[in-house]
Amino acid sequence: MKKYAIFILLILSAITNANVRMPLVFSDGMVLQRNKEIPVWGWAEANEKIEVHFNKQSKTIQADKNGKWMIKLAAEKAGGPFELSITGKNKIIIKDVLVGEVWICSGQSNMEFQMYKTLNAEKEMADADYPMIRHFGVAQDLSGTPKEDLKEGKWLVANKENIRDFTAAGFFFAKKLYAELKIPIGIINTSWGGTNVETWTSREAFEKSNEFKAMIADVPQVDMDAVFEVYKKSVLDNIKKIQGFDVSMENENKFAAFNFEDKNWPEIKVPSLWENQQIGNIDGVVWMRKTITLSAEQARTEAVLHLSKVDDEDITYINGVQVGTNNIWEALRVYKIPSGILKEGKNVIAVRIADYSGGGGIYGDPADLKLQFKDNNIALEGLWKFNVVQVKIAVSPNSYPSLLYNAMVNPLVPYAFQGVLWYQGEANVWRAKQYKKAFPLMITDWRTKFRQDDFPFYFVQLSTFDEFKGNSKVGSRWAELREAQLETLKLPNTGMVVTTDIGNAKDIHPKNKQDVGLRLAAIALNNVYGKKQIYSGPIFKSQEIKGNEIILTFDNTGSGLSASDNSENVRGFEIAGADKVFYSAKAIIKNNKVIVSSDNVKSPVAVHYGWADDDTEINLFNKEKFPASPFRTDNWEMITANEIYKVSK
Repeated sequence: MKKYAIFILLILSAITNANVRMPLVFSDGMVLQRNKEIPVWGWAEANEKIEVHFNKQSKTIQADKNGKWMIKLAAEKAGGPFELSITGKNKIIIKDVLVGEVWICSGQSNMEFQMYKTLNAEKEMADADYPMIRHFGVAQDLSGTPKEDLKEGKWLVANKENIRDFTAAGFFFAKKLYAELKIPIGIINTSWGGTNVETWTSREAFEKSNEFKAMIADVPQVDMDAVFEVYKKSVLDNIKKIQGFDVSMENENKFAAFNFEDKNWPEIKVPSLWENQQIGNIDGVVWMRKTITLSAEQARTEAVLHLSKVDDEDITYINGVQVGTNNIWEALRVYKIPSGILKEGKNVIAVRIADYSGGGGIYGDPADLKLQFKDNNIALEGLWKFNVVQVKIAVSPNSYPSLLYNAMVNPLVPYAFQGVLWYQGEANVWRAKQYKKAFPLMITDWRTKFRQDDFPFYFVQLSTFDEFKGNSKVGSRWAELREAQLETLKLPNTGMVVTTDIGNAKDIHPKNKQDVGLRLAAIALNNVYGKKQIYSGPIFKSQEIKGNEIILTFDNTGSGLSASDNSENVRGFEIAGADKVFYSAKAIIKNNKVIVSSDNVKSPVAVHYGWADDDTEINLFNKEKFPASPFRTDNWEMITANEIYKVSK
C-alpha cells in the first residue's frame, strides 16, 4: 500500500510540474506595450503544445526540450481591457489586460521613493484614482546567477488604496503621460535603495568591457548561501574589532540607566549616518549615549530635547526615564522633558536606535541637535558613545556585481516596453570618473539584452546634497558624478533631467518628485510622442577667451537664457587661470551667452559652474524654466580619477 501511495504522489507531482506556468509579470491588471511585437513566454512540459489567444490573435507553439516556450504576438493598438489566455495541459486566463505605454523605472532610493513620502503626500494620494495607470512592483531580490522569474511582484491599479508604495517619480511621469495621451500607462518599478550601477549590470557586459573584464574574471559565479555565511562572519568580526566586544543584547536593559558605566564604549560623530563612519553599512539596533553637565538653574528650568532626525526608530531616555519615541525616519525628534528628570551636574541622554533598512543613526542639521532652555541651548553635536547590540545580517546587493541584474532585470527580459527611467548615482560618487564608463555600459547592456533597438533611456542627474562639503577648491565627488551623467548623453536616444533647483542640501532624498516626473515626461513627450516642446535646460557647448573674460555658449537655450530671478546676473560661476585656482566670478547674460570674469584672474583659462556637492545657489535657466546642468570647461584631473570598482573577497 505504501508503494502505491508513493507512485500516486509521483504521478501527481509530474502532472503539477507539467502545467503551463507564466512569469509573474504576466498577471491580472497588466499593461502590454502598444505598436510593438508582444513577446509572451513561459514554461511547460517538454515538447508540450501551447496555444495563446489575445484579442483577435491566436498563435500556437511547441515548448522546447527544457519546457521553455515563447511566441510573439503582432503589435496591438492601445486599448482594453482584454483577456490573455494560455492553454496547454492546463489553461491560464489573465484578466483586465490593457495595451498602452510601458516604462521600466529603476535605480536606487530616489526612484524607490514612495508616494507616501513625497511633497504634499496626502493631497497627491487623494488624487490618485487613475484606472488606466498600472504599477508593477518588483520585489527586492538578489542572485549570483541569472534567474528566470521574479521572487514576487504584482500589477496594481493606481487608486487611493494602492498608491502608497508606488514609485513617486514614476507615478508623476505616468500621470503626465496619461493626461497628454489618454491611453493606458504601465510602470514596472524595479529599484533598490543604496545600490551601485555595477549590481544592475550583467556579467556578460563586464566580460566584454575593456574597463571591467579583469575585475569580472576574478569574480566567481557566486553561491548566495555561501556568500551569506562569509558576509555574516565578516560583519560581526568587523563590529567586534571596532567596539572591542561582541555584538550582544545581553545587558541591553541596563543601557538607559543613569548609573550605567559606558567608559569602554567607542565614540561616533553625531549627527551623521553611521554608514558614513566606522560602523559602516549595517541595519540593526545601536545604543548611543551622551553625558552632559548642567547647572542647578538649568536643572530646575523647563527644557526641550531636540534630537534632529533618527533613521529609523528611536526610544530616547534622559537619566533612565523615557522622554520620547518615534518611528518616522524623516521626522524631527522634539521631546519635552518632564520636570524632575534633569539634575544638577551629570546627566545622561541614551537613545536606542533601530535601523530597518538604508541609512541608520542620528542625522540632519547640527542646529537641530540641542537641549533647549528658555534663555540658552546646550549643543549636542559631537562625539557620542555607541554600542551595536544587534545586526540584521543580509548580503548587500553591492557585495558582488550583477546581483540585481540577475534577480530583478533578467526575469523581465524580453518584455516589450517603450523605455527606461533611471534615478541612481549617489552610491557611485566615490568612483565618479569610472561611472563615465560604468553607466553607459549598463545602458548598452540592457539594450542588448532586451533586443528592442536603442530604446529611450532617460535619467535624473544628481541633485544637490552636501555630503562631503566638496567644491572647486577641495574637489567635489558629487559634481564629478553629475559630469559623468552629463557625458552619458553622448549615447543615442538618451535624455537627462537636471534637478539643481529642486534638491535639498541636507537631505539626500528630496521630496519634490512631482517636478522630477514632469521633467522626465517632457523629454518623452517631445522625443517619443511627437508633442514638440522645450524639455531641457541649457547645456554647455563651448568657450571663447577674450582678454580677462570667458564667453560661454550653450545648447538647449529655448527662447533664451535667464536667471531664476529674471536678472542678467547669474550665480555659481567660478573662473581660474593656468594655476588652476578658482575664484568666484561675475557672470552676466548677454546676447544669449554668459560672460564670466573676475578681478582676481587676469588671464583666465577655465570656468566651473555649480561645481560643488551643494550647488543650491546656482540659477542659470532658460526662459522655459529648465535649469542648466553644472559643468566645467577644463579637463584637469579629478579627485575620483584613481578610484575603481573592486569586489571584496
